[in-house]
Amino acid sequence: MSEPVLVAVAWPYANAEIHVGNLVGSYLPADIYARYQRLKGNRVLMVSGTDSHGTPITVRAEAENRTPLDIYRSFHAGFLELFQKLGLTYDLFTSTHTENHFKVSQAMFSALLKNGFMYKESQLQWYSPKQARFLPDRYVEGTCYICGYTNARSDQCDKCGNLLDPTKLIDPRTRIDGSTPELRETEHFFLDLSKLQPDIEAFLKERASYWRPNVLRQSLGQIQSEGLRGRPITRDLEWGIPVPVEGWEGKCLYVWFEAVIGYLSAAIEWSQLQGQPDAWRDWWKDQRSKVLYFIGKDNIPFHAIIWPAELLGAGKAFDEVFGCSDQADFVLPYDVPANEFLNLEGQKISGSRNWAVWGLDFLTRYDPDPLRYYLTTIMPEAHDSDWDWNEFYHHNNDELVATWGNLANRVLSFAYKHWEGVVPDPGELEKEDQDLLEQVEKGFDTVGRELEAVHLRAALGEAMRLASEVNKYLDQTAPWFTIKSDKARAGRAIFTAMKAIDSLKILFAPFIPFSSEKLHTYLGHAGQLFGEQYTQEVEDTLGSHTALFYNPEKAGGKWQPSSLQAGSRFNAPSPLFKKLDEKIVNEERLRLGQ
Repeated sequence: MSEPVLVAVAWPYANAEIHVGNLVGSYLPADIYARYQRLKGNRVLMVSGTDSHGTPITVRAEAENRTPLDIYRSFHAGFLELFQKLGLTYDLFTSTHTENHFKVSQAMFSALLKNGFMYKESQLQWYSPKQARFLPDRYVEGTCYICGYTNARSDQCDKCGNLLDPTKLIDPRTRIDGSTPELRETEHFFLDLSKLQPDIEAFLKERASYWRPNVLRQSLGQIQSEGLRGRPITRDLEWGIPVPVEGWEGKCLYVWFEAVIGYLSAAIEWSQLQGQPDAWRDWWKDQRSKVLYFIGKDNIPFHAIIWPAELLGAGKAFDEVFGCSDQADFVLPYDVPANEFLNLEGQKISGSRNWAVWGLDFLTRYDPDPLRYYLTTIMPEAHDSDWDWNEFYHHNNDELVATWGNLANRVLSFAYKHWEGVVPDPGELEKEDQDLLEQVEKGFDTVGRELEAVHLRAALGEAMRLASEVNKYLDQTAPWFTIKSDKARAGRAIFTAMKAIDSLKILFAPFIPFSSEKLHTYLGHAGQLFGEQYTQEVEDTLGSHTALFYNPEKAGGKWQPSSLQAGSRFNAPSPLFKKLDEKIVNEERLRLGQ
C-alpha cells in the first residue's frame, strides 16, 4: 500500500555557493532516499528552499553594499541551476521570502502564543555603540565558553556544535567592524522549551532505538545533561518576517525559529500551486506519514529539539489560526539522519580560502553521476570523512567505468552485434544462470533494507558487489568465446547477464540516475524511470520568485526485478561513463586554495 513520505531537506543559506560538503551533508542523501521511495511507489513529497533571511544574508549585503533581497535572489538562482544539473528532484524548492511562508510562520507563532508556550522577557543583547543599533547574534563572534573555539558565533559554536548563551561569549567582537559591543536590555518573545521538555524527551526516547548516535547525543543527551530553557524567537532586525503582534514593529521572527517552519510552508505552497490546497495534510496531519529531515550535524538541535517543540506546542491551534476546520496534531519527525562533516584533502573545507570543491564549478568539467557516486561512497554517516582527488579518480575509473559501465556496455554491444538488437532466447536456464539471477533479485531486499534505514554507503556498496558477481559469472561462462562453437550457450549467458543488468539498473538508479536512464533506453524500455524537473515563476505580494518542481507524470520505474523478455528489441548502446586521465588529480589539487 502506498505510504506518504515527506523528505524535508536542509535549506541552504543565501550567502554562499554550495560545495561538496553541503551536497553530501543533506541534499544528495535526501534525493537518493526520495528516488528510492518513488521507485517503491510511495507518495513522496520532497521540499526545501533558499533560507532568505537571517544575518548571514544581511552581513554579506552590508559588506557588498547591496540589499538583502538582491543577495538572496542571486544565490537562489545558483542553487536552482546546481540542483537541476545534479538531478535533485525537489517536488518544490522555494524560498522563505514568500507571502505564503510569512503567513504560515506567523500562524505558527500565534498558535504557540495561544497555547501558552510563549513569554515576553527583557534580555541583555549585544549593542554596538559605534553602529548605534542592537546586533543580531551572528553579527557577534568570540570565544566559545564551552570548548574555547575562538571563532564561535554568539548563538552556536561550529566546532563543538553546542547552542550558546550569547551573553556568555568570551572576548566578543562585531563582524562588521571588529569593534567591541556592549550588553544592553531589549524585550523579546521566548519559546518556553522548559515547559515542552517532557513531551520532547518522550518523543526522542521513542526513536532512540534507531536514530544515529550523533543525533541522540546532541538531542536526548543534551536534554538529560543540561535540560531545556526558553530561547528568544524574535530579534531586532528588519530583514525578515514581522512579529504578528501590535506594537512590535521593527522586530522580526528569529531565523532559527521561522526557517524550520519552511518545511511546512513549502508543503502548503506546493499544495496550493497544484490546485489541491489541503493536500499538505496528507504528510503533516496523517499519523501514517513518515517524515525524515536530511541535515548536517551542525543543525541537529534545531531539527531534533526545537522544531519538534514548535510542532508539539502549536498542535491543533495551528489549524484554528490558519483557518482549517478539521484540526489535528502534527506528524513528528520519524528520523533525522544527520551526516557528519566532509573534509577536503585532509583539511577542513573553507570557502574563504577557496579550499573547496564547488558544485557548479565541478559540473563544468565532469558529469553529475560520478559526483553522486563518489560522494555516496565517502558519505560521512557515522564520522567525518575526506574528499581525496586521487580517490575520486580511482572510484570513477575502477568502479563506475571498469566494474559497472564496462559490464553494461560490453554485454549490450556484444548482444547487439550478434543478435542484431534482439534479446536472445536462452532456452532452459541452467543452475549457474538461475543462481546469478536469484542473487541479483535478492538485492532488492538487501539494498532496499539499507536504503530504508538511510545507510546509503552500504546500499551502494551492495549494488556494486552484485555488479561484480555478474562480471564473475561472465568470466566463467565466457560467451565471447563460446559463441564461436555454441551460439545457443552463449545466448543463454548473454540473456542472463542482460536480465541481471536490467535489475542492477534499478538498484543503481537512486544513486546514479542519469546513467540509469540511459541504460533503461538502451535496453529497449519505453518511458522513463523518473519524472522531470522544471522551474516556474511564482507571483505573490512580495514579488516573484522562481521555484523548482518535479513532475512525476512520465515516471515509470519500479523497485522490482527485471521483466526483460527474450525476443524484445533493444537499442545500440554507448559507454555510460568517461574514463578519466590521471593528470586530473594534480590539476584539481592545484586549483585548491587559489
